[in-house]
Amino acid sequence: MKYAAINGELVNMAAAVVPVTDHGFLYGLGLFETFRTYQGVPFLLERHLERMASGCRELGIPFTATAAEVTDWIRQLLLANELQDAYVRYTVSAGEAPLGLPSGDYVKPNYIVLAKALPEPSPSLYKNGKILQRLSTPRNTPEGEVRFKSLHYMNSILAKRELNGYGQYVQSAEGLQLTRDGYVAEGIVSNVFWVRQGVLYTSALATGILPGITRAVVLELAAQQGMLCQEGLFPWEELLQADEIFLTGSVAELVPVTTLRDQDGTETVISSGHIGPVTEALLGMYRQKAGYTS
Repeated sequence: MKYAAINGELVNMAAAVVPVTDHGFLYGLGLFETFRTYQGVPFLLERHLERMASGCRELGIPFTATAAEVTDWIRQLLLANELQDAYVRYTVSAGEAPLGLPSGDYVKPNYIVLAKALPEPSPSLYKNGKILQRLSTPRNTPEGEVRFKSLHYMNSILAKRELNGYGQYVQSAEGLQLTRDGYVAEGIVSNVFWVRQGVLYTSALATGILPGITRAVVLELAAQQGMLCQEGLFPWEELLQADEIFLTGSVAELVPVTTLRDQDGTETVISSGHIGPVTEALLGMYRQKAGYTS
């Protein structure tokens, strides 16, 4: 990653900085979106920008970037970094302001786009799945009525540190956070779905989870197929009885979970250790929607 795009201009990474008085740095006042490109085109960009614009309105951060502008920034960034497809992070920080908590709206935010190579595709991951490790670090409550994808990321970092503490065995696992009341919330970087007796389940937004873009698309695809979908408050034990489990994220797409691991090391195999038919069908539909060709 040689270049970043800051406020629409390509900048060498060594010079890609924001002022120390930027409230994104001082108070975490900012939002970000992560997504990927398919054949150089950012997927579901309009939805990501809509979510970001909604959060910016609540935080008093002006947001004027259009999908066409952001697409052009990404195109230039991919070209400069010699990337065809990429993992993209688009950040809007509040911008410079006096030291102290703000009493009004911000004036001049900073728009930052970073892009890096996508992880090497792992066919075995999408066939044999991964481990979902139950964590003791609870999902914190959202900043407002709905969780922002904000620069306040300490809860997820603490969860990741706990996951790393389980050792090499679960290095490639995802960590599952529950609410303080014991309901399934979400993965550290993913939303969680499961299938039982033909019904698709996922945690309700009332648990404080991020309203994921991929999560929403999966619910739409399932509904189009006439599949019953239920969002609600569910304990860990519901997962133990699932026929299939999968995780969703804009970069990872849909990843099957084939092993549940409790904090005491107890393991439960899901879907006989392989991707389940519902997960496989939804993954195929999602990739078709994205124009995935390889």
